[in-house]
Amino acid sequence: MSIRMLFLAALCLSLSATALADELKLKNGDRLTGTIIKADAKTLTLKTDYAGIVTVSTDAIAEVVSNDPLYVALSDGKTLVGKIATSGGKYEVETKDTGKASGEMSAVQAIRSPGEQAAYEKMLKPSWFDLWNGGLDFGYSLTTGNTRTNTLALGANLGRQTRRDKTTLYAAYINAKNRNKGVTETTANAIRGGGRYEINVSSRMTTFGFADFEYNQIQLLDLRSVLGGGVGYYAIKKDRAQLQVFGGGAYNRENFSTGLQRNSAEVFVGEDFTLKVSDRVLFKERFQLFPNMTNRGEYRHTFDSSLTTKLTGWMTWNVTASNRYISNPPTGSKNNDLLLTTGIGVSFTNFNFRK
Repeated sequence: MSIRMLFLAALCLSLSATALADELKLKNGDRLTGTIIKADAKTLTLKTDYAGIVTVSTDAIAEVVSNDPLYVALSDGKTLVGKIATSGGKYEVETKDTGKASGEMSAVQAIRSPGEQAAYEKMLKPSWFDLWNGGLDFGYSLTTGNTRTNTLALGANLGRQTRRDKTTLYAAYINAKNRNKGVTETTANAIRGGGRYEINVSSRMTTFGFADFEYNQIQLLDLRSVLGGGVGYYAIKKDRAQLQVFGGGAYNRENFSTGLQRNSAEVFVGEDFTLKVSDRVLFKERFQLFPNMTNRGEYRHTFDSSLTTKLTGWMTWNVTASNRYISNPPTGSKNNDLLLTTGIGVSFTNFNFRK
C-alpha cells in the first residue's frame, strides 16, 4: 500500500510540474514543454528538462501557452508584460495592470523572458564598463634529459560588443629556452598587445581604428608600433559563423636592436573569421597583409588563429597559432616567426569593472 501511495504521489508531482511549464503545440501534433527564453519572427527558444535548449521554427508552431509572465514587444513600440497564449494567428496577454490585451500575431516583434529582457535593456544603453567577455590563457611545457627545454605562454583577451560598437583588447607573451651542455639559448621571446574599436555603419558595414604593439627578440625587434584604421564588411553574419573582410591604411614605426629605425606608411587588407563549431568549441582566425607604400615592393603579413574548447563553465583548453612575416628583416634575422602554443584558460562573460 505504501509503495502504491508513493507511486501516486510521484505521478501527481510529475503532472503538476508538467502543468506549470510553458507549452508549445506544434502543427504536426507534437507538444513541447519547458521554459520559454525568447522568440522572434523566425524562431522560438525553449529550455527543456529532457533536451536542454531547443530552437523551434515559428512556422511549425500552432499554439503557445506560457505559465509565467513574459515580455511581449509589439510593432507599435509598446511592451506588454504577462502570461501569453497564441492560437489561430492571434495573441492574448494577461497583464497585471490592464487585464487582457489581444491582437494579431503579426504585430508581435519579440517575446522575452525576464532574464532576456534585462539583458536586452542593458544592451540599449550600456556603460563602457559593462558587458565585457574574455579570458586568460596559461601554457607551460618542460622537457629534461640530455637537454632541457621550457616554454611559457600567457595570453589575455577582452571583448565588448553592443548594437552600436565593438571593442577588443588583447595581450600575449611567449618565452622558450633550450639548455644544452651548460649553454642556454632563447628560442622565443615575444610580447604582443593592442586593441581595436569598431563602429557599425549599417547591419554589415563597419568602420574601425586600431593600435598594435610588438616586441620580438628573435627578430631583433625592440618595438613595432602600428596605428591605423579602415572599413570592414561582413560577408557572413550569422550566429554560428561570421566572416568580415576589411581594408584601410596604417602608420608603422619600427625600432630594431641593431640600431635600424624605419617609419613607413602602409595599406592593408585582411579577413576575420569566427566559427562556433559547437556549443563548446570555438574557432577564430585573422589574416592581414600590409604592403609598404613608403618602400615599394616590401610588405609584411600577420596570421593568428585559436581553437578554444570549453571544459567546464569557466575552464577552457586552448590551441593557438601565430605567425609574423616581414619581407625586409634586419641583417641577422629571419623573415618568418611562427609560434604554436597550447594550454588551459579561464573564461568569463558579462563582466563589469564597476563595483
